[in-house]
Amino acid sequence: MSTTSGSPPVSGRLGTAHILFLIVAAAAPLSAMVGTVPLAFAFGDGAGVPAAFLFAGVTLLCFSAGYAVSARRTGGSGGFYASVADGLGRPPAVAAGYMALLAYNCATIGLAGALGYFTQLVLAAHGLTVSWEWCAAVGLVLTAVLGYREIALSARVLALLMLGEIGVLAALDVAILVRHGVHALPAASFSPHTAAGPGVGVSLMFAFVSFIGFESAALYGKEARDPARSVPRATYAAAALIAGFYALTSWLAVGAIGPDQVREVAGKQMGDLFFGLGDDFLGTAGSTILQVLLCTSLFAATLALHSAANRYAQVLAQDGLLPRTLAAEHQRHGSPHRASVWQSVLTALVLAGFAVAGLDPYADLTTSMLGLGTLGIVTLQALAALSVLGLRLRAGHGHWWKETLAPLLGFAGLATSVWLVVGNFDMLTGSPSKVIAALPWLLPLVALGGLLYAARLRGAHPLRYRQLGTRHTAAPATPDLSPTPSGDRHARSQ
Repeated sequence: MSTTSGSPPVSGRLGTAHILFLIVAAAAPLSAMVGTVPLAFAFGDGAGVPAAFLFAGVTLLCFSAGYAVSARRTGGSGGFYASVADGLGRPPAVAAGYMALLAYNCATIGLAGALGYFTQLVLAAHGLTVSWEWCAAVGLVLTAVLGYREIALSARVLALLMLGEIGVLAALDVAILVRHGVHALPAASFSPHTAAGPGVGVSLMFAFVSFIGFESAALYGKEARDPARSVPRATYAAAALIAGFYALTSWLAVGAIGPDQVREVAGKQMGDLFFGLGDDFLGTAGSTILQVLLCTSLFAATLALHSAANRYAQVLAQDGLLPRTLAAEHQRHGSPHRASVWQSVLTALVLAGFAVAGLDPYADLTTSMLGLGTLGIVTLQALAALSVLGLRLRAGHGHWWKETLAPLLGFAGLATSVWLVVGNFDMLTGSPSKVIAALPWLLPLVALGGLLYAARLRGAHPLRYRQLGTRHTAAPATPDLSPTPSGDRHARSQ
């Protein structure tokens, strides 16, 4: 059985630690280390990559300070949609909501493809032949089952998976430190000459995209025991934890390989770089564990982003921007179960389409979908930072750090990241295809569609328009002075 969007939701299931596991899982630390860091070493500024992670982390902590203000005002739910509605108004919020739906669904689909691809490779390395389609199908079924159930169950599963992947990377870090001592932490990585050397823009791009999903705490406020505290705390903790872990592990990798050799070695080994380090410092068993945990890391990220995509669909459906049936909550689990089923079916259809077409699950599916999703989420982060500045300007006063300087610094860093991702989209996706190179244009097209739809609602259905974003905002939304006809025939539906 399920309840409609108007029924009281099942809430209070999540604490700060639960939300932290959900958002760190979306960032997929092990997947980022294995898949992203070697690319940053090879095509970025080499040994300066740890400094890029630190810079990205500080920028996102600034973003988090402003985003926490927005999360408290919106009750810690609604994500980017509610934040933009509160700070920039309804038309940009509708655009942001549709962009978020596109970005999170693309990222989920891309990760599901990566899960099938890498699971196939790991099984093949141990003598088992299973197609990527079956590997992805099993992962998708598990994701669908957990996504349908209460969010606390997913959080507990993700906690176990996070402990595994962070634990094995921590073991690798300790092993490198034990063997090399202080030489495992070369000062060259943070010298101005290296950290700001040729390729720093590429390193920063890969650093920022490695944090994708950390902002999703603001989607779980309705299911949190104390959203005013747990959502901001989880966001701060996630940014600090991910930044520190990425910077330290990449720094130790530089120390293990050597600052002068890291670019060349990463260019040759690419995705095998950390497996080679695991074999060298942890033995064959350690390398095998890394391979297995890479698969569980991808599953964890798929589940976390699936949950985020569901909640965006639910929020938009509650405001009539999607079919209202997607707003329903399961009576016992308190989950957006219909949105979860819809998202699972969409993912399955896209994966099946790529499989039937005989396209490569990684080179064609994962890189394009994950690249577009990443660009969309970074763009939305920049918009969320801008919305806090919008609140500050509208109010005429506010805290100098949380509501002015921190979001301004966050916006500057994130806007730079958007520019870098767009400029290096072919490198991010690894594809020379002109079709894939044109994918970023989908984001402004979707945003324009959202703006036009909001304009249509404002003229044709003023009452529906005035309620956009207000269900998820504790403080009054942006005032709207447009006349409201008393006879609006759609008022009864609200």
